[in-house]
Amino acid sequence: MSSSIPEPLKTPPTGSWATYKRLLTYVKPFWLAFSLAVVGNVLYAAASTGMAAAMEYVITAIENPTSQNRVMLTALIVGVFALRGLGTFFSQYFISYVGRNVINALRNDVFDRMMTLPSRYFDENAAGRLVSKLTFNVEQVAEAATNAITITLREGLTIVGLLGFMIYTNWKLTLVFLTVGPVIGFVVSYASKRFRKISKRIQGSMGDITHVATESISGYRVVRTFGGADYERDRFRQVSARNLKQSLKMASTQAISVPVIQVLVAIAIAALVWTMLAPEIRGEMTTGQLIAFITAATTMAKPIRQVTSIHSKIQKGVAAAYDVFETMDEKPEKDGGTHAPDRVEGRIEFDQVSFRYRDQLDNVLDQISIDLPAGQSVALVGRSGSGKSTLVSLLPRFYDFTGGDIRVDGRSLMDFSLESLRAQIALVTQNVVLFNDTIAANIAYGALRDCSREEIREAAAKAHALEFIDRMPEGLDTVIGDNGVMLSGGQRQRLAIARALLKNAPILILDEATSALDTESERHIQQALETVMQGRTTLVIAHRLSTIEKADRILVMDNGRIVESGTHDELLAAGGAYAQLHQVQFSEHA
Repeated sequence: MSSSIPEPLKTPPTGSWATYKRLLTYVKPFWLAFSLAVVGNVLYAAASTGMAAAMEYVITAIENPTSQNRVMLTALIVGVFALRGLGTFFSQYFISYVGRNVINALRNDVFDRMMTLPSRYFDENAAGRLVSKLTFNVEQVAEAATNAITITLREGLTIVGLLGFMIYTNWKLTLVFLTVGPVIGFVVSYASKRFRKISKRIQGSMGDITHVATESISGYRVVRTFGGADYERDRFRQVSARNLKQSLKMASTQAISVPVIQVLVAIAIAALVWTMLAPEIRGEMTTGQLIAFITAATTMAKPIRQVTSIHSKIQKGVAAAYDVFETMDEKPEKDGGTHAPDRVEGRIEFDQVSFRYRDQLDNVLDQISIDLPAGQSVALVGRSGSGKSTLVSLLPRFYDFTGGDIRVDGRSLMDFSLESLRAQIALVTQNVVLFNDTIAANIAYGALRDCSREEIREAAAKAHALEFIDRMPEGLDTVIGDNGVMLSGGQRQRLAIARALLKNAPILILDEATSALDTESERHIQQALETVMQGRTTLVIAHRLSTIEKADRILVMDNGRIVESGTHDELLAAGGAYAQLHQVQFSEHA
């Protein structure tokens, strides 16, 4: 587990409009629902403007209470509110429909892109932060795409309608009211920039919270055994406090900007009332028109406040969308090959292969050359860090070699499509990955899901897994929990071997495949592996030398180079590095 949480990165320059335009491309497929939402907002704005305009008629009706005026006024009140209610329903429901569909499409696109990204991306980004992008960040986009657009359209159109009415009634008075416009614009602009910057930090801190929580929860046994609870609590409090600090900054900016804008609007209304009392400005306006004008001006205070307060949500959404699009713009794995054979023979050649990780100066592998005939097995041994696992991870192209070439059946790996290449390889690693599903679904995973029940049982039997599967309450249909938490290490390893057996690929990679097994299980598995290795080209990484004595060839690696090569007996007779390793293990075993 990582020892500390890095400070969030500085906010990258966010092209607000460019990001929003890109977000709007997701709205296009739902243009009809969006149009109905706009219609709803127009109805709401028309009703709000109508309420202000109706004040003139209310005054007239009060001054002249005829039966006709009473009926008309009653009908007008009901009609305006019914129109407003209809507009509210249309605007809220249809914009929510658009927003949730946009989120669904975005989430799917981000996940699809994650499935194509190179191993390096997952090495550099903690799983918790990536999960946070899919959950929290995309949800922030929902706020910008639903509530924010609804309120901006609805209240914005209301402001336009009320302004239109005011200009129609008395344009001179309207100019007085509009003098505070530039000042309000400046306050909104400053607040928006601050909202966007803080939003980016909040997203970073939410990623940290998910990351720390995921590590602590998934590693709870290590945490408790090594007394790490207090340390994990401190880590969690640290990242949670950072999130709190940024959230409070957001709240304070919002809390200050809204009343400042309200006071500015109040000053404009006060200036309006003061000016209206001047006869040369008032002109020929009736009392009803004056009341209607003041009503329109005061009614505008609420939509102005709403539109300016919604800026925090819009900026959160823009920052979140920018972060989401950043992941979607990551370059996927290079997959330029077109060669896609049904099944390769399995001859593998490593030709002067070198490799170094990005940003590292020294090679992890240095000019490795191996010629492995189809159907033979080669074992890689050496101390930790000698490059064994890195070498085998180049074969399925989890990483691309930086020098030399690797060929399968005489064709460079780069000629194969990734899907075709990986279809030729079965992999069993030390760190077994199982899913929270049934035993059968874990064995027949992915492209193997169409295998018959009999084939699954046969693979499980060959991996010596049936002996514990048949004791399970539901047999093959037993759900094994998150990453197979209900199984022992040896049982999990046997399921991984059963999965490889079921795939029946011509190339087999065994990376410490028997490391989690006890001696009894190992003997069973060793027999199963010897069976499955027949007729397959196999690369075996083994710490226990007893498991590889029958390999066709053994390669001893040190510092990214092959220092010895030969059979078990040849290497023992040579008295070199392998003989020393063997002597050490033999002594320990004795």
